[in-house]
Amino acid sequence: MISITIYGGNKEKPETKQINRTIVTVGRAHENDIILDDMSVSKKHAEICVKENGVFVSDLDSSNGTFVGQQKIPALKAVPFARHDIVTIGVFHLRLLDDSAQQKASSPPVTRDIRVDALGKGPEGQEHLFEEELRYYRSPEVIELKSDIHERLLEIIDLRRLDLKKLSDEDLRKQCDGIVRRILREKKYSVPEYLDKEDLIKDILDEALGLGPLEDFLADPGISEIMVNRSDQIYVERGGRIVLTPKIFSSDISLLGVISRIVAPIGRRIDESSPLVDARLKDGSRVNVIIPPLALNGPCITIRKFAKIPLTTTNLIEFGSLTPSMAEFIKTCVTSRKNIVVSGGTGSGKTTVLNIFSSFIPEGERIVTIEDAAELQLPQDHVVRMESRPPNIEGKGAIPIRELVKNALRMRPDRIIVGECRGGEALDMLQAMNTGHDGSLTTGHANSPEDMLSRLETMVMMSGEDLPSRAIREQIAAAVDIIVQQTRFSCGSRKVTQISEVVGIEDDKVVLQDIFYFKQEGFDASGKVKGVFMATGWIPDFYQDLYGKGIDVDMSIFHNA
Repeated sequence: MISITIYGGNKEKPETKQINRTIVTVGRAHENDIILDDMSVSKKHAEICVKENGVFVSDLDSSNGTFVGQQKIPALKAVPFARHDIVTIGVFHLRLLDDSAQQKASSPPVTRDIRVDALGKGPEGQEHLFEEELRYYRSPEVIELKSDIHERLLEIIDLRRLDLKKLSDEDLRKQCDGIVRRILREKKYSVPEYLDKEDLIKDILDEALGLGPLEDFLADPGISEIMVNRSDQIYVERGGRIVLTPKIFSSDISLLGVISRIVAPIGRRIDESSPLVDARLKDGSRVNVIIPPLALNGPCITIRKFAKIPLTTTNLIEFGSLTPSMAEFIKTCVTSRKNIVVSGGTGSGKTTVLNIFSSFIPEGERIVTIEDAAELQLPQDHVVRMESRPPNIEGKGAIPIRELVKNALRMRPDRIIVGECRGGEALDMLQAMNTGHDGSLTTGHANSPEDMLSRLETMVMMSGEDLPSRAIREQIAAAVDIIVQQTRFSCGSRKVTQISEVVGIEDDKVVLQDIFYFKQEGFDASGKVKGVFMATGWIPDFYQDLYGKGIDVDMSIFHNA
């Protein structure tokens, strides 16, 4: 008999299954021994086999693969499933518990130390969600204790009439730390033996004064995205993979308090009359918040983190996102004042790429950036940053991006950078590109350069101007020079998969010509996408003009090695 505990996915609590069989099938279909009901799981995804020398798991050539720890296992190959290993299947985590068969396993356990961090991340780097961590964060006893101390802390602060505005963050935390320690010495509060007192105090102060359990995730440079689905369910993205964490908020009220601390400093508001908002943190990380009645399961936060030190093209080359030749070409496009649109899906890295491309703009040029929530971190000095404004409590005073684009034209810009075109502002952006503001940059949601052209046409129509399709396409063909396609693959890696030139309009259709593209060649043993970047041999006219004028440009980048 084997015992398997299942975490994550749509399971609010860990579920343990005991199966008295030598072969156990796992998948979405109902004929499996272990049913994982989520579209991230194949109908028949994996197989767990009990043999004389241990327990083994094999992937049945599933769509999204099977992982032991962080390693993707090869399809149809049995690998050891040892005690405390975590097998990840879609959004679920499976842990093998003690049993006689597994004690015979030849491979040692992945994790020997039960102490793990807030992510359940063991000392050797694997994500683990043990009962001990779940007990610490999710036990009703712990939640009630934290909630009681939190309320008592707020009462004491109120009774002492502390002027919080006059205290620095450090002084306030120091005072509250002393108050919490005195509260814990009161007889009615008993700290369970399995709780670390210092960790408990830190968690209470984080929830009362900071961003609660999000503080540790924000401080972790390996985490790129934080997703709070509800107060007791927090996911993070680490290394391109999304994992469930054991940390939770003590209540929806606590979560709403954190949301208020996020939106208040930047003059945004969120309540039942305005239940969604885009905001940013002090470090520039982008935040989206939605609360009831629109969010049915409770307040929801999505945080897109940004590196404290902005990435450069060197980093992208090291990550395998593009080649030195592609980077050299983009740099030449930017310095030659070509209009560039970065296209890609959600989370593909468009803003990061836009930020890097913008860093190529020469010093001394006046740059005006326009965004919904300011994210761009440009190294130049001569930068004017603008941010759209939502309506006030009376539904008035909204300043959309389109108004800011129009205003930017009166600010004597050399370059206009729009964080993302989503609607009618695309028309104003195209007109700016066509009327002397060469070298402008923007991003848009699309799955390919061809889709980006269609999206631009649709967005122009959203402006309300009654323009014929031919006129819109002529505007696009005249304004946009280069489209850069950014793609996020299922393994989490992000790559520039196409760089295309807009060469003109023919038969009422805007014509594109690929310059570089990524040729995918499957996946490696660890599950990462592999392939090669190719040059098509097409040399843009402006590049040949630069070469003809005697400007030092490298023409060899358009030829494959």
